Parts: sequence; C-alpha cells; structure tokens
Amino acid sequence: MNRLHPFSAVVYALRYGLLWMWLPFILVSLLAGTVAVVSIAWLPVVTALGFLFGAGYGIVYYYRFEYGITPDTFDVASGVIARRSREIPYRRIQNVDVRQGVFQRVLGLAIVTIETAGGGTSEAALNVVSKSEADRLQHQIRRRTAAVDQDDSAESAEDDPSAEHPSEDAPATDRPDETDRSDERPSSVETDSRPTADRRESSRQRLFALESRELLLYSLTTVRPAAIAAIGFLFLFATDTILDLLVSIAQPLGGPEDLQNGDTQSYGVLTVVSVINGVIITYLVSVAYTFATYYDFRLGRVDEDFVYERGLLQRYSGSIPAEKVQSVTVTDNPLQRLIDYAGLWVETAGYGPDSSGGSQSAVPMARADHVHRFTENLTHVETPAFESPPPIARRRYLVRYSLIAAAVVAAVFGLAQVTPIERWYFAAVVFATVPPAAHLRYVHLGYYVGEDHLVIRRGFWRRRTTVIPYFRIQTVSTRRSIFQRRLGIASLVVDTASSRTLFWDTPTIYDVDLEDARGVHRTGRTRLQSALRERARTDDAGFSVDFT
Repeated sequence: MNRLHPFSAVVYALRYGLLWMWLPFILVSLLAGTVAVVSIAWLPVVTALGFLFGAGYGIVYYYRFEYGITPDTFDVASGVIARRSREIPYRRIQNVDVRQGVFQRVLGLAIVTIETAGGGTSEAALNVVSKSEADRLQHQIRRRTAAVDQDDSAESAEDDPSAEHPSEDAPATDRPDETDRSDERPSSVETDSRPTADRRESSRQRLFALESRELLLYSLTTVRPAAIAAIGFLFLFATDTILDLLVSIAQPLGGPEDLQNGDTQSYGVLTVVSVINGVIITYLVSVAYTFATYYDFRLGRVDEDFVYERGLLQRYSGSIPAEKVQSVTVTDNPLQRLIDYAGLWVETAGYGPDSSGGSQSAVPMARADHVHRFTENLTHVETPAFESPPPIARRRYLVRYSLIAAAVVAAVFGLAQVTPIERWYFAAVVFATVPPAAHLRYVHLGYYVGEDHLVIRRGFWRRRTTVIPYFRIQTVSTRRSIFQRRLGIASLVVDTASSRTLFWDTPTIYDVDLEDARGVHRTGRTRLQSALRERARTDDAGFSVDFT
C-alpha cells in the first residue's frame, strides 16, 4: 500500500485545523453570555487549542490513508477512529481524473479522483500525489480496466453459441480477426526500452484540439449555469458597497439619490438598470469561466479510450472509455446555429455531462458539419431523417404558452393594484411571443428510429440531438398527462445508465401519436435484444475511438 505525497499532511492539517478551531470558538461565544464561569477572554486560547487538535488529527489522517493497485481492484483505506476500506473493481471504474490548480502545478502535485458506475460523485479521491504518480495511476488503472473489459467480452463470446459457430451467411467483416488486430499494433511496443511515460505519450493519437478562434466563439456563445448561480448569490447577499455602486450607476439615468430617498419612477429606473447590469456581469463572468475551463482543450486516443486535457488556472485530464459510452449528444444554441457551429458530448454510465468529476465534452465547439461527421464516424449511425410530432402538438404548445402569457399579465395587473404602476395592460404584448415560441418548440422536436440507433432531438435554446445505441437502452417508458390523453398523444422517455443533472435531462420523444409511441416502444425492445446478441457475437463496443 502507498501513502499520499507528504504535502498532503500539510493540506489535511490545515483543513481539519481550520474546521475544528471554530467549534470551541462558537461554543464559548454562546456560553459566555449565559454561564457565569465561561469568559469571553477564553476565545484566543480555545481557538488555538482547537486548531492544534484539528491539525494533529489531520496529520494522523494522512498516516492512516493508504491506497494501492491490486490485480483485480483499486484499494483505498482511510479513517482515524472509524476505518473505511474500499475495494473498487476495475470493471466499475468509469474515469480517472487528474486535476491541478495553479499552486499544485507549480509544486508538481495533482489530485486524482476515481469515478464509478452508479453515480456522478467520486468513489475515491487522492489529495494530493505527485504528478508523475497521478499519471502512473491513471495509466495503470486505464490499462487494467481495458483488460477486464476484454476478458468480459471474451467470456460473453464463449457463452454465446453463435460466437463459436458463426453462421455461414454472416458477412466476413462481422467475425473478429485477431491476426489483423495484432498487425495494427507496432511490434516495437513489446521491446521498446524508452521510459514508460514516454511510451504512453508516443502512443497517444490526437483526435481534436480546440483552436483559439473556436475557444473564443465558444466562450462568447455559451452561458454557464455556474455564472448565473454565482451572480445570483452575489445579488442575494449584496453589501452596502454593491448597492451604493448600483445606485450611482442608475443616477445619471434618473435613478434615486440613495435607497432611502426616491420616488416610484426612480426606483423603477434603479431596478431596470440593476437587472441590465446583472445580465452583463453574468455574461462576462460566463465568458471568462468558459475560456478558463476549456483553454487548450485537447482530445486524444490511447488504446480504446478517449483522453482529454483542458483548463487554464486549473488543469484537468481524464479518460472516457469507449466501452462505457452510453450515448452521444450534439448540442447547439441559437447563436451557435447562426454561425453554423455545434458541440459534441458523450455520456458514460454513472458519469454524465457537466458532472462534478470533470467534463465529458468530446468536442466543445467546431463547425457543425465537422461535428456531424464526427458523430457519424463515432457511432456509425446513418444520417437521420427525423420524424416530427403531429400538428396537434403545436396547438398544444400554443395553448400552453398562452396560459403562461395570461399568468404574466395577471401578475402585472395584481402588482398594479398595490403599486402606482399604470397602464398595466401594456404587459399584454407578451401574447405576441406565443405563436413564434410554440412554432420554434415544435420544429426543433424530432426522432429517428434507425437500424442500430435511436436518435432524439429536442430543445430550442439548447438543442440536443442524442444518438443512443439500442443495446445501451435501460428502460423505455410511455408517459401521458391528462391533456395528452385527451389529445391521443404521448411522450416516450428513453433512459440509459448515464447520470442526469439539473441541466441535462433524460432523452424524451415529446408529444407523438400514441400508436407511433407504442410502435417505437416495441421496435426499441425488439432491436435491443437483437443488438445485444450481435454485440456479444462480434465483440463490438458500439462506438469507435477512430472518429477523425
């Protein structure tokens, strides 16, 4: 078993020291006003004692933290009072991320996180190890995971009678040819005397690199949810300095002199100006965040895995096992569609896009035709001919958005009853947006039932086109609301083993005829069984890492 880098002792000592110093501080502060024997003068002493005790605990935690690579599992043991030992089988490991902040990059250190199937949270985190040790762990775990996957595929093929006695009618390309595969590997690998790190670097094949122009376009045309949350938090807990700054910006435009002195009109100007400033600041923060996150993004191939690197201030590197990929999604928004650009994302079991462990973006942004070609080469899906929902779905959206517009007008009318707002009826202009909104939602919906894949398109502000191999489908469920039952339509939810987040929902075929939904349901179930048998026979992962 191995220990973390000695600098980890300092990290844990500071972490637990700062955490535990607050416990006696809060306790003495509360008791000093109610218990006579407790004095507020104790604070410096008890705070220092709390820090020392926490720092000591952190150092002991460092010495009690061990990890190691075994033939079948990656083992981690931790804990001081309550010990926890984890054995993580390689077949469950989805990704090994290596993360470096600015300070860690200067010192040659890194944080290693291991993601597994079954959730988006990290199964194990090594904080911190040397960069060379992080690269070694990443390579060793990736290699052992690939070996386990190959063994599982071989066992499945042995258990399948059709694998041992392939049909004479089967095309020759469907039969594995081990000789051809071995010929693709250079014979010098076995006898290469170069250091292991050099051999790994030379075996990496570059698939995609985000150019400076594309990075800038991606930053300017993307709004990150993290930026919205950060600015919302800032405005929620705005200090007097921030409020005074907003007032001073609004004053030349008719805002109040201060928050205590003003009329309805000046306060209205202050509100409008503050909202505009919030939008501008949010956008600028989003641009900076996206630029720093995807700076120097590179995607490559090592054996049967995708490997990526990205980040300016904090550098990430990780892998995307082709065997574990559940679906592929092409994304774009109105601005990106206007300039004919798009992005490509992949999802693995228990580790979906935008998860906390790291990005699963294969191509953050590139020409739309390039992204579509990447997708076709990656998944081998034929060019989809999308089917749209019936016209009654558009009328449904028209009614839905009309009700929303009516609610907005009603809210403005109610506000006018308790405030000096006049001409509330101007809010009815929102009804003008209802027809185009209903139409845009309708025309961006579609689905395609292919021979090997199901393709689902949905969304306008963030349109997503998801390609799902049939053998990756976990469940297909038909959902019908009260209104859908009255209209004879239904929505079909297609679920895989990948993670879902607040901003990345389950692929859904919305508002199709009930009979069409049932037909897709039956077709998906039938082709799922066929795809599983074919995959076991041909040992096909379903995705290709050679997609350039």
